Amino acid sequence: MTSIVLITGASGGIGRALAHQLHSQGQQVVAVGRDAGRLAAVDAAVRITADTTTPEGAALAVTTCQETLGDPPSLLAHCVGNTLIAPLHRTRAEAYREVMRVNLDSAVYMLQAWITALQGSPGAAVFVSSVVARIGVANHEAIAAAKGGVEALVRSAAATYAGQGLRINAVAPGMTDTPMTAGMLKIPAMREGAARQYPLGGVQTADQVADVMAWLLGDGAARLTGQMIAVDGGFTTVRPLVK
Repeated sequence: MTSIVLITGASGGIGRALAHQLHSQGQQVVAVGRDAGRLAAVDAAVRITADTTTPEGAALAVTTCQETLGDPPSLLAHCVGNTLIAPLHRTRAEAYREVMRVNLDSAVYMLQAWITALQGSPGAAVFVSSVVARIGVANHEAIAAAKGGVEALVRSAAATYAGQGLRINAVAPGMTDTPMTAGMLKIPAMREGAARQYPLGGVQTADQVADVMAWLLGDGAARLTGQMIAVDGGFTTVRPLVK
C-alpha cells in the first residue's frame, strides 16, 4: 500500500538514502530541506523548502504536504541534525545552542506538527539519535545531550500516542559515511582508526542506516514503539575478542 512519507533533512546523507529507497518502493516521498538546490537531486514526488528547526517551518512542511497531496503524511522520518566534537570546557554557548536547536528543537517541533496534522489517525515516525547518547564518548557532551533529549522525546511521545496507533521509534547510528563526516573520513588514518572501534569493522554507509529506518516505518515493525535501535556495528553492546 502506498503511503505518504515526509523526510526532513532529505538532502543529507541518511535522508537522501532513505528517500531513494522509499521512492524506489513506490512510496510518495515528500522531501523537506532548507536548500532548494540540494533538494532538487533527491528522489521525491514533492520537494518542500522549509526550516524545521522552528515551529513555523515544521508546520509549513506538514501543511504544504497535505495541501499538495490531499492528506497529511502518515509516515515521518526526521533526519535533521548536525554535530559538535569538542570538550565541554571548550564549547561556546553559541555552539551549544546551535546543536540543541538543530537536533532537539527540530525534533520537538516536527513531531508536534505531524501529530497535530494526523488528528487522531495512526502512523509511524522514526528519528535519528546517535551512539553518543547511549554510551559515553569523549568530547561529545553537547551532541550527546541533544540526542539524549531526542531519545527521551521519542519514548514519552510513544507512550502518549500509542492509543492513537502512532509508533514512534529512533535509530542511533555509529560513525556513518556521509557528507557530514567526509572531512574526517577522507584522512586514511582517521578512517582506519574509526573502523577499528566497531566490532564488525569498517565504517557503515548511509544506506545501511536507511535500511533500518525504512523497516521501522513499515509493517514488519508493527509491534515496535518507543524503541532505540543502535545501528553501530556492535559499538554500544559488544566488546570483540582482542587477538
